[in-house]
Amino acid sequence: MAAKNLAKNKISTSTQEYLNIAEVKDNTVVMKDGTLRAVLLVSSINFALKSEDEQNAVIDSYARFLNNISFPLQIVIQSRELDIDNYIEYLKTKEKEQTNKLLKAQTGDYIEYIKELISLGKIMNKRFYVVIPYDPLTDKHKNFLSLVSDALRPATVIKLKEKVFRRYQEMLDRRVDSVVGGLESMGVAVVRLDTQSLIELYYKTYNPETSKNQELAEIEKLRIDR
Repeated sequence: MAAKNLAKNKISTSTQEYLNIAEVKDNTVVMKDGTLRAVLLVSSINFALKSEDEQNAVIDSYARFLNNISFPLQIVIQSRELDIDNYIEYLKTKEKEQTNKLLKAQTGDYIEYIKELISLGKIMNKRFYVVIPYDPLTDKHKNFLSLVSDALRPATVIKLKEKVFRRYQEMLDRRVDSVVGGLESMGVAVVRLDTQSLIELYYKTYNPETSKNQELAEIEKLRIDR
């Protein structure tokens, strides 16, 4: 009986309890230790196809970017199997709507070609992220007493007050602007993930199998346990 109750308690335990994330709001991840994170989605460049001068320009820009960064960064590369189910459904809809018999037949052939191509092997989709942190404990502008006070507070109970959060977020935004400028100087496109995109990113990262069959609801429809 005790074993059953224990198993039941384990099942009912929220996954959130095992994550270091306290909440996600205003395009920012708030960690349980009171630090903040911003996540950038960065495009790739085909370095091999560039001329020697272009390659040297990219390398120089990257070196300047690294030299201008005074805080740690995390670069994450995610490889996932390409999901084209929605694309196939879109093509099937277009096939049904097509009135020209030739185009209808060609659309059907194209759908079968795509299916066969996917069946031959997994096609992986790579995404590149840059995670930018802000840790108030390493902020040289804070006085010693503030640092000690923050350090003595248990990490799991830190709940940032709105005024404090806004101050920290402003410092994080400055770092984001600096990183975005450096990355764009290399010729890559950069987009900061908004709140919905951040939640979807972590949801798919920690639930790779479930996320394939169960789409995440929009923020307004989510119920988050606290």
